[in-house]
Amino acid sequence: MSGPLTLHGGRLTDARLRFGGQAGEWLDLSTGINPQPWQPGASLEIDWRALPDPAALADLERTAALAFGAHPDFCAAVPGSEAGLRSVAQLLQLPGQYAPLTYSTHAQAFAGIPEASGSVLVIANPNNPDGALLSRTVLLEKLADQERAGGWLLVDEAFVDCRPEWSVADQVADNRRLIVTRSFGKFFGLAGVRLGFVLAPHVLLQRLRHLMGEWPICAAGLAFGPAAYGDDAWIGDTRAWLPQAAARLDRVLRRYGLAPAGHCPLFRLTRTRAAARLFDGLARRHILTRPFSAHPDLLRFGLPGDDQALLRLKRALAEICLDG
Repeated sequence: MSGPLTLHGGRLTDARLRFGGQAGEWLDLSTGINPQPWQPGASLEIDWRALPDPAALADLERTAALAFGAHPDFCAAVPGSEAGLRSVAQLLQLPGQYAPLTYSTHAQAFAGIPEASGSVLVIANPNNPDGALLSRTVLLEKLADQERAGGWLLVDEAFVDCRPEWSVADQVADNRRLIVTRSFGKFFGLAGVRLGFVLAPHVLLQRLRHLMGEWPICAAGLAFGPAAYGDDAWIGDTRAWLPQAAARLDRVLRRYGLAPAGHCPLFRLTRTRAAARLFDGLARRHILTRPFSAHPDLLRFGLPGDDQALLRLKRALAEICLDG
């Protein structure tokens, strides 16, 4: 299978053009975004008339860094972790190394950069789409190898908020060639805010801030970020709920002969020769999953948001299996 639906998740408009249906009729399981998003309180007001306040940006970066276990001096807010990664690639001007099965963005970010002495090793941890996980010890060993070779290690931690003990954000320092990117939208379920962070040594952050300009984050990001990262009760409840919901999804997938893989509770990857048939059958029932053009035997399932959504997936899989 090829086309826009294999580029990344969330392509509901493309799915509707191909399979019909109104937007509200679709169950979107094509992303790794939390289906139960954080909700801003009624008292949280956003002034859309004013330019973003530099003091609010500093507060956002400080609050986020503390939540990451990192020093605030090494944290810069960016309009989405993808934008941050692409900007870092252009600033470093070193060729990239990345896993063959990971974000397509990693390859795109370093496209066209000429060969040089040293490289940037990009590792998503946990990885997307297979949820593979490397320990902190292994990551720091890879960092040491990169530094000896004159390169950098960039760890994409877009999904690490589910299990903060996996993060190496606390290891970022001026004497290390370590960069960490973080995403707000995945764990908090608010991808449309377009908020992310780059943690890196000062010399690189200074260049990144210059590239991003005076107002890199919109008013909503400046308001939502500190409030969400400071909501300890919601964060704790969500970290407890996500693995429980993922376990329920696992049981449904196994019931229909699919072996779910991955350490990240926000999505599961399955490998089956029937991947194309499953994708098509689910899409015809207005359930969108994530196929991969270069890996036609893979299909990724995002997390259903509630029992009703899980039951809808279960019934659809049962119908497809009976049809097959």
